[in-house]
Amino acid sequence: QVQLVESGGGLVQPGGSLRLSCAASGFTLDDYSIGWFRQAPGKEREGVSSISSSDGRTYYADSVKGRFTISKDNAKNTVYLRMNSLRPEDTAVYYCAADDWPIATLSEEKYGYWGQGTQVTVSS
Repeated sequence: QVQLVESGGGLVQPGGSLRLSCAASGFTLDDYSIGWFRQAPGKEREGVSSISSSDGRTYYADSVKGRFTISKDNAKNTVYLRMNSLRPEDTAVYYCAADDWPIATLSEEKYGYWGQGTQVTVSS
């Protein structure tokens, strides 16, 4: 049974940092690509970052390039999203998603498995 559990969200001041975790079970990161998505109130869900199972290649939305870093620890079967220089517009519920595509994408329709989300609030 595929399961994804996000953690690490919270309240942070503008300019601050957070690290989100996505703990996976029921599959291994060698076989599944992982994506991070976010949804702000009143807005559609958008792709933030992803990492391919085949070669570890990473992808980022333009809005987070240079500030966010995705990584994975295969031994812990966990994917991380390090978020630096956070802005109020980064406030959203962040979700991780998985599917057995060898190449990651920021398109949510490519992912069949989703976590429950973790809230990130950037505010002074």
